[in-house]
Amino acid sequence: MPLNNALEVISRDMFDKIHEASLKNLKETGIQFHSQAAIDLFKQGGARVEGQTVFITEKMVADALATCPSTFEWTARNPEHSVTVGEGFLVQPNVGPVFIQDLDHGRRKATMEDYVNVIKICQAGQYVHLNGTIPVDPSDVDSQTKHLHMMAAVLKHTDKPIIGFCFEGEKVRQNLDMVDTAFGGNGFLEDHHCLGVLVNPLTPLGFASETCETIMEYAKRNQITLLAPCIMAGISGPISFLGTAVLQNTELLAGIVLTQLTRPGAPVVYATASTTGHMQTGSFAAGTPEAMLINTPNIQMGNEYYKLPTRTMCGITHAKAIDCQAGYETMMSLLMGVLSGANIGVQCLGTLDALMTLSYEKMIIDQEIISRALRIKQGISATAEDLAVETIQAVGHGGTYLTHPSTVKACRSMWSPEISDWKSYDAWEASGAEDIVVKANKKVKDILAQAPESLLDPAVEEAVTAVFTATQR
Repeated sequence: MPLNNALEVISRDMFDKIHEASLKNLKETGIQFHSQAAIDLFKQGGARVEGQTVFITEKMVADALATCPSTFEWTARNPEHSVTVGEGFLVQPNVGPVFIQDLDHGRRKATMEDYVNVIKICQAGQYVHLNGTIPVDPSDVDSQTKHLHMMAAVLKHTDKPIIGFCFEGEKVRQNLDMVDTAFGGNGFLEDHHCLGVLVNPLTPLGFASETCETIMEYAKRNQITLLAPCIMAGISGPISFLGTAVLQNTELLAGIVLTQLTRPGAPVVYATASTTGHMQTGSFAAGTPEAMLINTPNIQMGNEYYKLPTRTMCGITHAKAIDCQAGYETMMSLLMGVLSGANIGVQCLGTLDALMTLSYEKMIIDQEIISRALRIKQGISATAEDLAVETIQAVGHGGTYLTHPSTVKACRSMWSPEISDWKSYDAWEASGAEDIVVKANKKVKDILAQAPESLLDPAVEEAVTAVFTATQR
């Protein structure tokens, strides 16, 4: 039987209190939307507006929540990779690292080649279910066409469900058109959820113009919005963890209302990406055990109170190298995220240095950490047969279970590592005494050497290239 969501930071009697506090913020303080199109939409929906501040009513929130799907299929080009969001734990690539790091070249600004490499590694990853977004930000591509280059690379090198990018409305429409073409065109997106996008509110209590435009463009096309406030308790949110959870919930409800005003029924993921501020420096704290103590109340709210798919930031670390600190901070954060009951995890594939750096080798190592956490989440089987009374009696005193039929039948289902070394010291030394980073470096090179040149059908790739070329003119 799987483990229950044992990581429950608040009791259920707090759900109503958090919801009511959020409604009070929405009604009395309001949310600033830096987009006239969004403001007009709220006016049409019955909101009171003063300048750029929108005051959202309880009815508007209730109506929006009523039309959000509790689960949905995220369609991949390869049907075998399509997933149901709202069930189990899915892993997506990171969002935002500027630097790339490996054993061969050290730490440096990421390039488009690095971006393509990371997409290929995610495509090959058994524990990576989604692909795309901005796992590293390529520094050698013009900012005006970067969205086109990245989307072309994503479409070419993965057939898993895709995550896009938050940009101005026209760039978002161009990416949506490219994806529609890759899926065969003829309005395929209208009836299938193929592309998701991460958007972050302008904390506290605001939404930037490009965020509003991205939300509305995705919702119009029936695509997926992952709403994720990024609040630092004590800096951009209250130092009270519960207060930051309330602020996070307030911003999430505001974004949900915007998606549903744009198109009722458009899929939304209730996401969290908050942590504490590092109060000695006033900066982002990525190694703290307190981040998930802030996010878990919201995950509980999303799962149990609002009945929405949830996502959380987990697996983060402040470590600068793949060392002991990187290991314990990553496992702590990731395991808390998995046990919180979130449906999607992000920032758990190779990040270092408070999300500033992506390590090729740590992308491999972290997938084993993910597999460990997922195994823990599975719990244990608890049938009558599992009590093993007959087996215990059959083996009796001083016997061995190694050759018993029950052991032979089930031994291959036991978890074992893919990158960690469990050999004896002598066997490890005889095989070269390689540490885990060296082994991971070799695996990265093997994955990239075996990656196909393109996963697109030649005719489809030609059509996507035509859209790409036309949008650059």
